Amino acid sequence: MVNIAIVEDEQKHADILKGYLNRYADEHKAAFNVSLFGDGLDILDSYDPTLDIIFLDIQMKHMDGMTAAKKIRELDTNVIIIFITSTVQYAVQGYLVDALGYVLKPVSYVQFDQLVEKAMARVEQKNKKNYIGFSTTERQVKLDCALITYIESQRNNVIIHTKDENFVTGGPLKKYEEMLKPYGFSKCHNAYIVNFAFVCSVDHDEVILADDTALPISRARKKEFMSELTEGIL
Repeated sequence: MVNIAIVEDEQKHADILKGYLNRYADEHKAAFNVSLFGDGLDILDSYDPTLDIIFLDIQMKHMDGMTAAKKIRELDTNVIIIFITSTVQYAVQGYLVDALGYVLKPVSYVQFDQLVEKAMARVEQKNKKNYIGFSTTERQVKLDCALITYIESQRNNVIIHTKDENFVTGGPLKKYEEMLKPYGFSKCHNAYIVNFAFVCSVDHDEVILADDTALPISRARKKEFMSELTEGIL
């Protein structure tokens, strides 16, 4: 299922795009979950990090599409943005927010079909990665699991560590243990989950990561952790 948002303040244009998506789904045997928003402010109000494609009108009453796109990019670097515009002069600014392209009003199905085909190829490429979604005090985050080095429990929260940034979100740690286990993660201690891809060595009481981070490994967890680590290597 591909999650798509249409952000368009003119209902007739929103209906046309939704109709085109239904036609595309029928012709290409695709499955779409489509959400409609009347303004840039509306989609940002409770942004959904599981969105795959956003059709974004540039000229809207309260928040224009370019401003909305810049704010969306702060929340989600992966979502595919396609602008809807009445004039090319606005659309050329799309490179600033890594837009896939634009469709001109009135939208023709031929142009729409070609752009959606291109977007779907990118979605397929993106879906080869595994993501988790979570919220911090500032934003909603969609994070590629491969970027996570380890996760630590800290009272009622967990800290998700990556090479470049750390995120504090709500626990419990067990939720993340179950979520990430299929992707090469294992608990080495009641307070830590580790990505096997970053493990360099295991001493008698520590797991050493690629960045020289040393995490404790408990006696109760060591046998199972080592077994899972070996299975991941072989």
